[in-house]
Amino acid sequence: MSYVDGYVIAVPTANKDAYRKLAEAMASNFKDHGALSVVESWGDDVPDGKLTSFPLAVKAGADETVVFSWAVWPDKATRDAGMKAVMEDERMQAIGPDSMPFDGQRMIFGGFEVIVEA
Repeated sequence: MSYVDGYVIAVPTANKDAYRKLAEAMASNFKDHGALSVVESWGDDVPDGKLTSFPLAVKAGADETVVFSWAVWPDKATRDAGMKAVMEDERMQAIGPDSMPFDGQRMIFGGFEVIVEA
């Protein structure tokens, strides 16, 4: 079964175009290093919650939009090698913390073993 890396972040709504540009570059980098697909989703119907919600999880402000993204890899071994290669890739090195169109400290991410794929 495949392996998935998932991400949730809050992006200032005014930075949508800058985020899309970064996401397109990152998707190319991930795919060059073994990812099968990369999906970037801009929040459209993401309700606030009282106890839990995507906006609460990333401490999204009124001027921010929640982004939900994932990369699919053939397996964990490919993901592990691919992520290492992505981080060492010169394209990634060119992206400095000051050029990020969001607060990376509020990013939630993790790797997941697929148990059902339909």
